[in-house]
Amino acid sequence: MTKVIADITMSLDGFVTGPDPDLEHGLGHGGEPLHEWAFSNDPVDAAQLSTGTERSGAVIMGRRLFDIIDSPHGWNDEVGYGAREAGSPPFFVVTHAAPETRRLELDFTFVPDGVASAIEQARKAAGAKDVVIMGGGDVIGQALDAALVDELRLHLAPIVLGDGTPLFNGVGRIEMRQTDVQISPHAAHLTYELR
Repeated sequence: MTKVIADITMSLDGFVTGPDPDLEHGLGHGGEPLHEWAFSNDPVDAAQLSTGTERSGAVIMGRRLFDIIDSPHGWNDEVGYGAREAGSPPFFVVTHAAPETRRLELDFTFVPDGVASAIEQARKAAGAKDVVIMGGGDVIGQALDAALVDELRLHLAPIVLGDGTPLFNGVGRIEMRQTDVQISPHAAHLTYELR
């Protein structure tokens, strides 16, 4: 059965980017250590990345994240969805307006009527695989707050950023059940089932 999975890397103090993310610094200034696990050769990290990419039948992201990955400093033939896995599921971008042009030649659908609509469209496209909300923090927060997520996967990086983009900004109380923990030197990979 298709699950809706929110999957994102977070610092120990709850940030999904460092301060001031922009097109040249997608993870914010000093935020690169967040994704160190995605490029490590550690077998735990590699299994997380490979399995997560393989299970992704459709992917949802916000417009700010799309602009970052579509920028000249964003994804390319070697690094894309799933880091080195460079998967190519259909992507659904939650936005008020579609961009006039784009660099990447992947399957992007721009959804102007909110995260719930993006999830509904992504479910149809995912087939038997999962729908993954990859970010940013605001889109994941909206989906969590609206109780649209079945599972939360956090890749907890061993860094305190002190500032940046918070994951749970404006999200109300949510109870979860921890179902899995995998540890590497680069991250604690935590899986939660939402109640």
